[in-house]
Amino acid sequence: MSSASSSAIAELYRDHHGWLRGWLRRRLGCAAEAADLAHDTFVRLIASRTQRRFGSIAEARAYLRTTAQNLCINRWRRQEIERAWLDTLAVIPEAHYPSAERQAIVLQALEEIAAMLDALSPKAARVFALAVLCDMTDDAVGAELGISGRMVRKYVAQAMAACLSLHARQTACELRREFVS
Repeated sequence: MSSASSSAIAELYRDHHGWLRGWLRRRLGCAAEAADLAHDTFVRLIASRTQRRFGSIAEARAYLRTTAQNLCINRWRRQEIERAWLDTLAVIPEAHYPSAERQAIVLQALEEIAAMLDALSPKAARVFALAVLCDMTDDAVGAELGISGRMVRKYVAQAMAACLSLHARQTACELRREFVS
């Protein structure tokens, strides 16, 4: 990162961090969570490695607010997934609990699947959930959603392509980590 870019981010942080933390505190009702998300917002800005120049205070704050709001939504989704996982564990005898490592892997996989489904159109995500997760036939899914079996197959193909893309990205990241290590 160039010194000019570092300077611009430092100035943005100095000018807007307190405002963003306050905005998040009012929205979330928790000062600690607001501080974490405000920090994460600036980390996201730094990690993006793009030079952002804002023409006004309103423009800078709109960008920061949108980024922070997206981080809030991601956190809420993650918490929802974690609650569902804990509910699932609650009905399993403790002797059959997966290890802590396995639980972390499952949670990460569930978060990635949720992100992949969110990237699909709502109809494609619903079709995928019914066809693959609920093991319904194409005709049954079509009847449930009022679409043809052909459209069901099209939506499932879109979702499967997204799954393959997610898998390819994960594999590339693992290979990169192994290569760098």
